Amino acid sequence: MLKIKNVSRIFGEGDAKVVALNNISLQVNSGDFIAIMGPSGSGKSTLLNIIGGLERISSGEVLLEEQRVDNLDENALVSIRRGKIAYVFQQYHLLPSLTALENVLLPLVFCGINGQDKKALDILKSVGLEKRAQHKPSQLSGGEQQRVAIARALVNDPVLLLADEPTGNMDQQTGQDILGLFDQLNKEGKTIIMVTHDQAVARHARETVLLRDGQIIDRIYHDHKGGSNR
Repeated sequence: MLKIKNVSRIFGEGDAKVVALNNISLQVNSGDFIAIMGPSGSGKSTLLNIIGGLERISSGEVLLEEQRVDNLDENALVSIRRGKIAYVFQQYHLLPSLTALENVLLPLVFCGINGQDKKALDILKSVGLEKRAQHKPSQLSGGEQQRVAIARALVNDPVLLLADEPTGNMDQQTGQDILGLFDQLNKEGKTIIMVTHDQAVARHARETVLLRDGQIIDRIYHDHKGGSNR
């Protein structure tokens, strides 16, 4: 579903040159759940932003469903982000003046699609928040706000869900609840790529990709039966 071929991302020139990604190749199949880990500055967020079309590459190719996307103009990238790719961030980025339902509806509104309240309510129900649909973010807990953000990400039925430290602002139990939701979404067929610094979080994925200095240094496969293997 996703192919990253010999991708590099370089910032600056000369003495100020920084190689954020160095000739990375990675293939993601439909239904995969991949965690990306590495120390600060290893290139995790840069890689996620490139996959999501938020950042340009310096060289290489990125293909989504066999379509090359790294060379598209901004309008075409916006169209892909609205239809095929969805983001869940550490910060929930909900609009405080809107209800949970209205926040979930936003991607559809941006696409010019109206009258989809039932669809949004059904998705809120799927994340356990149908009874909180008319509450604003200030009336919701952090875990509930993240569930609204996940529902918003799902409303356009994306083929790829990108998550950047989705449990980073939560206590352990709330984080486990959110990870349980990701587990369920993956079992239902959603493809997920998640950046995390926490090994316990990464073990929820089927595979962990380890980055260091902009390169993939290891890949660990989780069998979810008590073991991992390389």
